[in-house]
Amino acid sequence: MADYAKIARDGLWDNNIVFGQMLALCPLLAVTGTATNGLGMGLATTAVLVASGLAVSLLRGAITPEIRIPAFVLIIACIVTVVDMALNAWVHDLHKVLGLFIPLIVTNCAILGRAEAFASKQTPLASAFDGLMMGLGFTLALTVLGGLREILGSGTLFANASVLLGARFGFLETVVIPGYQGFLLLILPPGGFIVLGFLLALKSLADRRRRAGSEAKTARAARSFTAVGVLPRPEEGETS
Repeated sequence: MADYAKIARDGLWDNNIVFGQMLALCPLLAVTGTATNGLGMGLATTAVLVASGLAVSLLRGAITPEIRIPAFVLIIACIVTVVDMALNAWVHDLHKVLGLFIPLIVTNCAILGRAEAFASKQTPLASAFDGLMMGLGFTLALTVLGGLREILGSGTLFANASVLLGARFGFLETVVIPGYQGFLLLILPPGGFIVLGFLLALKSLADRRRRAGSEAKTARAARSFTAVGVLPRPEEGETS
């Protein structure tokens, strides 16, 4: 039975594509000049992860081990082509901004890795859920990174959301720092490396504190058992 809570925790935090596996860094650094671009790229990748996980799980009985990798790549490429055409048809402005990085989703090691490590061994429902959680974790990483770079680089948040994603997303557009002159370095790819480094450090610190808290809780539980007399029985001949 699939542990859906663990799948969600892995995708969103513990085994996050960016912060846990350090994969997909090329689109991460190239398209996250704004939160809008990061959100669009993340949602497109999420659609591919869900569809590819579901398709691989459904077809796993018909795919022999010898050809599984080429078959997985072919499935992913077909899905990416459909997503690319859909973006071009319905959100053409965003498609122009993301450009070549949409077709390059095929080469995203995280997608092939989830197909091989999870979808090829699990049920369709669990595989689709795993793809959804991995995709949402990836979207979160892109959006947070893009948002920080955009705020610090130009003083705005979700700029041009109504143009790139559609009029319904216009409410996201915010001027965070009015009259800000901008900091060009953070919008360029080197700024992505800088902000990513700080985010990785924060995640590492949060994980360390969580482990320390868990160890402290275990130690307190052990002391409480000792206090109520839950101790090993003395051997014969030993004095208490």
